[in-house]
Amino acid sequence: MKALLLLLTLVLYLAAYTRDRVDMWIDQTVLPPLALDMSTEMVDRNGTLLRAYTVQDGLWRLNTRLDAVDPAYVEMLIAYEDKRFRSHAGVDPLAMIRAAAQSIWHGEIVSGASTLTMQTARLLEQSGTGAWSGKLRQIRVALALERRLSKDDILTLYLNRAPFGGNIEGLRSASLAYFAKEPKRLTDAEAALLVALPQAPEARRPDRFPQAAYVARTRVLSRASIAEDARKAALSEPVPKTRHAIPQIAPHLTDRLYAEAPLKARHDLTLDAALQQRLTLLARQALHGHDPRMSIAILVADHRSGEVLASVGSASYTADTRAGFVDMTQAIRSPGSTLKPLVYGMAFDAGLAHPETLITDRPTAFGTYEPQNFDGLYRGELRVRDALQLSLNIPVVSLTERLGPNRIYAKMHLAGMDPTLPGNAPGLALTLGGVGVSLQDLVQLYASFAQGGQSSTLHSKIDTNSAQKPRIIGSEAAWHISHILSGLQPLTGQKEGQIAFKTGTSYGHRDAWAIGYDGAHVIGVWMGRPDGTPVPGAFGGDLAAPVLFQAFDRIVTKRTALPPPPSSALIVSGGQLPLPLQRFDRKSARANAPVVAFPPDGAILENADTVTLKIRDGYAPFTILLNGKPIQSGAHDRAIQLAGLGVGAATLSVIDARGQSARTQIWLD
Repeated sequence: MKALLLLLTLVLYLAAYTRDRVDMWIDQTVLPPLALDMSTEMVDRNGTLLRAYTVQDGLWRLNTRLDAVDPAYVEMLIAYEDKRFRSHAGVDPLAMIRAAAQSIWHGEIVSGASTLTMQTARLLEQSGTGAWSGKLRQIRVALALERRLSKDDILTLYLNRAPFGGNIEGLRSASLAYFAKEPKRLTDAEAALLVALPQAPEARRPDRFPQAAYVARTRVLSRASIAEDARKAALSEPVPKTRHAIPQIAPHLTDRLYAEAPLKARHDLTLDAALQQRLTLLARQALHGHDPRMSIAILVADHRSGEVLASVGSASYTADTRAGFVDMTQAIRSPGSTLKPLVYGMAFDAGLAHPETLITDRPTAFGTYEPQNFDGLYRGELRVRDALQLSLNIPVVSLTERLGPNRIYAKMHLAGMDPTLPGNAPGLALTLGGVGVSLQDLVQLYASFAQGGQSSTLHSKIDTNSAQKPRIIGSEAAWHISHILSGLQPLTGQKEGQIAFKTGTSYGHRDAWAIGYDGAHVIGVWMGRPDGTPVPGAFGGDLAAPVLFQAFDRIVTKRTALPPPPSSALIVSGGQLPLPLQRFDRKSARANAPVVAFPPDGAILENADTVTLKIRDGYAPFTILLNGKPIQSGAHDRAIQLAGLGVGAATLSVIDARGQSARTQIWLD
């Protein structure tokens, strides 16, 4: 009976093959939908798969392109399944005659006659293989497919829909699941197994039925057109007995991006998969021997482009005791001392201080606020450079008082940070860690220091549009900050090329930080407990800084040098500074501070060979600075003619006889 039906199918096909009778029958065929939901993919800057997500029915269905498949596999598939695939019109009459004859001779179906096009039609129809009505429908759809698509298009449909056991669908998903590799390069044994699986995907699953998989693979290899020694080598290769996990690289970042656009088929990211994996391993090693509830985060970016190259949210995504599922690159924490460079940079810009300015470090009450140094010691009078390198608290609070915490808070926003205040308004404790920021915030801030004071917007998507970047501090101030921070003695791992870095420890030893940069990369490291409880004895310098330098060692073999000073930078000893800059005195801050009446902040002056600087209030004589460099001193007039300022952005600062300052930022055309 089955043989008779098979012969009937053959007759129908031969009848249909007469063009006058069948053209309309084929052309009127309504094809099932060719498009199919595919797994969303996250790929790195080189196209390497970072992460994928199952489709709604829980299947791994990764998009498979024919040009990304090993040609040897395609040849083996066609040779085994449909040797006349390239020449027939969707149905192979010779195969059907052979199958019918074998069925009559043996009294049962011995071999099938389904072409790859017919199998593709069955997969599109989601129909079984045994119902003859379904078989006829598959023939009709196969003929229609051949009329409307190319052979390569049909092969691509098959490669994306073929079942491979369990929730694996499509060749690429199968290659990653069984061999942990893309199907671009397959061994003969791997290719043969992937050819055999779709015919009985559950019965031949190598992770459950390795012997059945081996037998099926052997059958394919016996018919493959390969050299005999290659066949023997393939037969001796073991069948994989376990499934590999689909890649889950940078899970925290990819989860966040997936939540933003779950319907997007492919996300092209700036990450480097190899670097991401090296730093993930470093993160795990860094936690070895520490509190089992402690976590770590590492963020790496190219500050020249703003591209995020690696984002390690925790050492292990599934570490329950460490709350590994929490992305600590985004968590809001106290920054400790890591905001101090911003304060000093703003002070340099405003003409309040210079690296060689003397500043006092002694017990000081700022109203009711009485900060202390972290070690409880005081150094008396010292250079601003040393105050920053030693991370002293009294000097930076003195500068914060003069600058105003509101200005510093506004500058943090300008740098692209999203700080969180514990109260309604920023106070003097802001720069000692009295504000909440994320690791990403701090890395973005330090990227602006590395970029000469120009903000650098971090992004992890390749198609991100670069908006105009605001200036955070002047290039001279930024260089001074880099020069001071690069003068710190590295703790470990130093290679050729300096790194400017700053550590920080939050109140109660809850957070240990280290943020640093060279001429190309900026890296941030955070260590602590995600629940915010203290880690006794945790210091940024002891805990996070070694990880920072090891992270730099894992990027490149040779570090990129920091840039040289701008020509306008004031590089002199303290005794050569203008008198108001030689010593910082917080008591000089009083009423009647100078104000720049003209030009106003943000002004654009065209054809300005000479600019008249007008000063209101303050105490003469005045010192005038251009981009942090003195250009006139001892001026008693309140309308001062300035010539030769050049073109482009310019910051004019005025310092009066009592050390009070004002500034304006303008553009000269």
